[in-house]
Amino acid sequence: MNGLQKKWDIIVIGASAGAMPVLQYLCGRLPADLPAVIGVVLHHGSWYGGNVSEIYGRRGHIAVREAKSGDWLEPGTVYFAPSDRHMVFEATHLRLSRGPKVHFTRPAIDPLFMSAARTFGSRVAGVLLTGGNRDGAHGLVQIRLQGGRTFVQRPEEATHPTMPLSGLREDEPEVISTHALPDVIISLATGQPDHLVRPNL
Repeated sequence: MNGLQKKWDIIVIGASAGAMPVLQYLCGRLPADLPAVIGVVLHHGSWYGGNVSEIYGRRGHIAVREAKSGDWLEPGTVYFAPSDRHMVFEATHLRLSRGPKVHFTRPAIDPLFMSAARTFGSRVAGVLLTGGNRDGAHGLVQIRLQGGRTFVQRPEEATHPTMPLSGLREDEPEVISTHALPDVIISLATGQPDHLVRPNL
């Protein structure tokens, strides 16, 4: 690569049941100047309605916001999909829609992952965290097919391991421990070598 480090500056994360503390831990440890855009789809239940910035952003430095349709994709920002809207990434901005539910949920992970893969190709890294269904596994496959990099949370650390296990069955992701997640995200964004991921189970 002529001495150049590969960087992944579009990072998409899918999560469901049990993911709130993981996402709080992650957002609390990312720097304000992270040279990457992060999109998060967290399956919402009837309990949803809290302030995303307060729940996930108050402990850290990186900007955390609930996405609005038309938002520009700005590095150093974590965008959370709002309730009842799919979130997709386009070339310069994000778009929200009330399209059909995917895996019985809206927002769903696959639309975000697939749109990122289609638009940004090998610049994308996808991460699948704890959750109780198969959403996100197909999106991981599409990211890898476009040359991106894929990860799942270590299943034994997941509150609900179904989503990481589905990712492992359908794709060939790297397995990442919860405590290493922030450092791996920083390594991906900055192009620094990381030694924090272990091979597939």
